[in-house]
Amino acid sequence: MSWDFSTDPGFAGHLNWAHELMIEEVEPLETLDVPRHELNRAIKPLQQQVKDRGLWAAHLDPELGGQGFGQVKLGLLNEQVGRSRLGPWVFGNQAPDAGNAEILALNGSLEQKRRYLEPMLAGTLRSAFAMTEFDVAGTDPTLLQLCATRDGNDWVLEGEKWFITRAEDADFFLVMVVTDPQAEPHRRASIVIVDKTQSGFEIVRNIGSMHDPSPGPTSFETHSVIRFTGCRLPAESVLGQAGDGFVIAQQRLGPGRIHHCMRWVAQAERALEMLCERATYRYSHGRLLADHQTIQNYIADSAAEIHGLRLMTLHAAWRIDHEGTRASRREIAMIKYHGAKVLLDVIDRSIQAHGSLGYSSDMPLEEMYRWGRAARIYDGPDEIHRTVAARLTLKDYRPPPDGVPSEFMPNRRDKAARRFAELLDMVST
Repeated sequence: MSWDFSTDPGFAGHLNWAHELMIEEVEPLETLDVPRHELNRAIKPLQQQVKDRGLWAAHLDPELGGQGFGQVKLGLLNEQVGRSRLGPWVFGNQAPDAGNAEILALNGSLEQKRRYLEPMLAGTLRSAFAMTEFDVAGTDPTLLQLCATRDGNDWVLEGEKWFITRAEDADFFLVMVVTDPQAEPHRRASIVIVDKTQSGFEIVRNIGSMHDPSPGPTSFETHSVIRFTGCRLPAESVLGQAGDGFVIAQQRLGPGRIHHCMRWVAQAERALEMLCERATYRYSHGRLLADHQTIQNYIADSAAEIHGLRLMTLHAAWRIDHEGTRASRREIAMIKYHGAKVLLDVIDRSIQAHGSLGYSSDMPLEEMYRWGRAARIYDGPDEIHRTVAARLTLKDYRPPPDGVPSEFMPNRRDKAARRFAELLDMVST
């Protein structure tokens, strides 16, 4: 029986190194309000350190410059990287590039890999994933309306996509479009690659959000409306085969949710660190906050919830490594909605313990909370993941044949009495 919670000593060294880099070099950069292009230049020496350490784009297979670590090791690495929103950029595994690189690697033609994947892995191109539309539910891709119409050897796009993350910084887009409206629902869509410079493509505007109500040049992450007007693409712009869009899009989600959840563990751990520090020096009603039972409850509940989420996520990662993503769907769904709740609950307790200081921008907690709120929405909202978890749990159950609950006490008591009598007879003879 194998039941091992230890970390390989060699990889533990990588984790310790990443932890120090995050605390000493990366986290301080969060405090600066500088243009994105200057920040991108400033982190290049840190990115080189990561590359020299062999941890750059570690989520990829070795032939693409990654390490082939597997999801458990990647989860542990993301627990360090996730301490800061800048961490993924320093380690080359930022969204949406990380997921886009994976599906390009799995489905791209040789030319698509040469033109898009290789420069993206080198850090010279950036990408965006465009699926969401304003008029339809983002949780149901079968409702997508943006169509790509065939015209000779070309596809022609007409329509808009909404809330497209990092569109401003992207050099190209993976766009989910309807290519066969008459096909069965999950075969209607395809993914096409659109260059930012493509005629007929435009970024209409940036959208303010909870984490950044007024996006501008110093915004770390923006979301945009993009429009296609007679945007003509050659047939080879399709990623994979026409009609495979839904299947391809799913490839980027399972392992990505492991990484998200371990980054949330990191954010929650950081919030707990601030909460515990506050409790050691702040006085209220004649004693330290650490001596008040409510604060003790905050700390105990937060520590237990973080520990539970960490173990749940690493177990889901272990299942992916040993049994594949499909066999791990229930575990992946559970960590996604449970992890988002733990993240927000822990940050909220830390804000509460800091009072007006926690609510102010003099501490990072208010920004962490605003960024964290999106965790309940992106990569599938809580409600969808709860539905998946419930459905996969229920599949192992059947109604009792007689319509009476299996644990109905009168029936159990009668059965037990008969067996009890049999056992006594066996003792007597």
